Amino acid sequence: MAAPGPRGCSLSGLLPAQTSLEYALLDAVTQEEKDSLVYQYLQKVDGWEQDLLVPEFPEGLEWLNTEEPISVYKDLSGKVVVFDFFSYCCINCIHLLPDLHALEHTYSDKDGLLIVGVHSAKFPNEKVLDSIKSAVLRYNITHPVVNDADASLWQELEVSCWPTLVILGPRGNMLFSLIGEGHKDKLFLYTSIALKYYKDRGQIKDNKIGIKLYKDSLPPSPLLFPGKVTVDRVTNRLVIADTGHHRILVVWKNGQIQYSIGGPNPGRKDGTFSESTFNSPQGVAIMNNIIYVADTENHLIRKIDLEAEMVSTVAGIGIQGTDKEGGAEGEQQPISSPWDVVFGTSGSEVQRDDILWIAMAGTHQIWALLLDSGRLPKKNELKKGTCLRFAGSGNEENRNNAYPHKAGFAQPSGLSVASEDPWSCLFVADSESSTVRTVSLKDGAVKHLVGGERDPMDLFAFGDVDGVGINAKLQHPLGVTWDKKRNLVYVADSYNHKIKVVDPKTKTCTTLAGTGDASNVISSSFTQSTFNEPGGLCIGENGQLLYVADTNNHQIKVMDLETKMISVLPLFTSENTVVDGPFPEEKQKTLPRLPKSAPAVKLSPVAASPGQTLQFKLRLDLPSGAKLTEGAPSCWFLTAEGNEWLLQGQIPSGEIESISNQPTISLQIPGDCVSLEAVISVSVFLYYCSADSSACMMKGILFSQPLQISATQQGCIAPVELQYVF
Repeated sequence: MAAPGPRGCSLSGLLPAQTSLEYALLDAVTQEEKDSLVYQYLQKVDGWEQDLLVPEFPEGLEWLNTEEPISVYKDLSGKVVVFDFFSYCCINCIHLLPDLHALEHTYSDKDGLLIVGVHSAKFPNEKVLDSIKSAVLRYNITHPVVNDADASLWQELEVSCWPTLVILGPRGNMLFSLIGEGHKDKLFLYTSIALKYYKDRGQIKDNKIGIKLYKDSLPPSPLLFPGKVTVDRVTNRLVIADTGHHRILVVWKNGQIQYSIGGPNPGRKDGTFSESTFNSPQGVAIMNNIIYVADTENHLIRKIDLEAEMVSTVAGIGIQGTDKEGGAEGEQQPISSPWDVVFGTSGSEVQRDDILWIAMAGTHQIWALLLDSGRLPKKNELKKGTCLRFAGSGNEENRNNAYPHKAGFAQPSGLSVASEDPWSCLFVADSESSTVRTVSLKDGAVKHLVGGERDPMDLFAFGDVDGVGINAKLQHPLGVTWDKKRNLVYVADSYNHKIKVVDPKTKTCTTLAGTGDASNVISSSFTQSTFNEPGGLCIGENGQLLYVADTNNHQIKVMDLETKMISVLPLFTSENTVVDGPFPEEKQKTLPRLPKSAPAVKLSPVAASPGQTLQFKLRLDLPSGAKLTEGAPSCWFLTAEGNEWLLQGQIPSGEIESISNQPTISLQIPGDCVSLEAVISVSVFLYYCSADSSACMMKGILFSQPLQISATQQGCIAPVELQYVF
């Protein structure tokens, strides 16, 4: 079928007929009545003298999840098509995705249905294909997605808001539009009757569309889109929301994983660590071996008890709530897309850390969960377990107000508490207004700190400008953390790919790290290192370290605020820890078993300091005339029983190809050592044949090297020679 000419058709052409249909549906009682009304509507729309035809996709657009670009009038002819006009940052668009997933599981392209995501960016960063790729992975989008960076289709159809669904018939003819979230029943009703209507007329084709999922081309990663990170102040353990793997990791500061809870697939189940599941968790807070989790796409607050090794639900009912007041006990209180959590203190002055503050992104508010009986500012005594709104009207705005319920937020996504005077406030990363705001812990007043614009309805005042107050500009910040030592706020300026620092006294906002490029460069300086949509951050080591969840780089970066050095936290597992997510290392070689006759050589202890490199030089001699067996795997292996942290990031094995040119083995002492005494073992396996080739044999030897690690910088370490004559 030929594509339509230049005459454009906007969604307004559907409005009169669809409005009449929707009024009629309000009076329909039975499903049969509703089906009949939609069928009659389609007879009417299909009989119009001229179709409302959707424009063809412009040439040159970038596509994901397809083998090649899709044409409306070639590839989609004979299909009922749902266009999802979305922006990946938009919480309402995220809320719609489960409805689309459910529709895809009900009808396939073979049934005649196809969904196409039309990404129409709000923020400049969202126009970049790599950013959309990350979102497609993060939200498990498996249908075709086109990057309409200039919003050409959006403008031609006169789409007005995110998300908007447009349902097309098999000729590219527009049938319905649905604006906003919460229309699952209508979506299923309209598409199912459209499929039946056009099948009755023989216009549905069952050909398959060439789908090639982007996620299938990626290597595995130990972390997948980590959204948030926090520190246990007592043990210095990190808690990481491994969002893309749907799990929570508890990690020692050297990177060794202590617990992996949930994952790798999404779910909603309480119980033991091995059976519990999460769905795209974000915010985490830990205290006294208890972790609270913002289980975002389950619309729940979960509690992890590290001592009992159990997971339970403390707030939410497991489906998206629309209540903007709250007040029920946690497990009876519906909530909507909690994005971050942080401990706070009620006004009771009896117990500290008895409140869990919640950034409720889905309703654009700040909520509180009472962990014990207590009092919120200007509230009566509340009983333990109560979950309720603290600040925000529920309208998506950038509105500051002395009355907390009259203030407006726009997808608050990051929280941090400064409980001490003179601050006594919550810091809020308000992502869709591109601001950082404060909420007073004394009276709930909401005030502006940096970013945005004065007009409370202007949610497009974003940029990348260092400055003071409103003259500073951010782009969709997702995380904040308070540095009590320096009285500073650090901000994950996510779509600018930077970490910024704010002085709340002067409202000065400056770039601390990042160039603005979305990449993964580790440099000797903060400002030359790069990030990719960092989503969360926290202060550790008594203010020395800033941990950053570098979300789209699938890493936790460690910024030393004193030395100005930056590194990546290595993640590794001990033998008794099960990690559900895959690791990127090559499959480990199986260590051959040393012969019982193999000699064991214990070497003299060596003193070393963190960061130094130790070299082992192999000096092995074979019997006279003997030679290595060609094709046999003569090799060496490093092991460190009980001290596996020594091997993280090292090359643990290698081949020995020639006796005349034996390898030198390097071991760099990690910068963060778990123990000051350790033993590294070098196992060597040689396959060789006698001079006359009458016999071939395998011989092995074990060298044990004790290490004495000291923070005092050591001099240059002489290479250790591993000598032996077979």
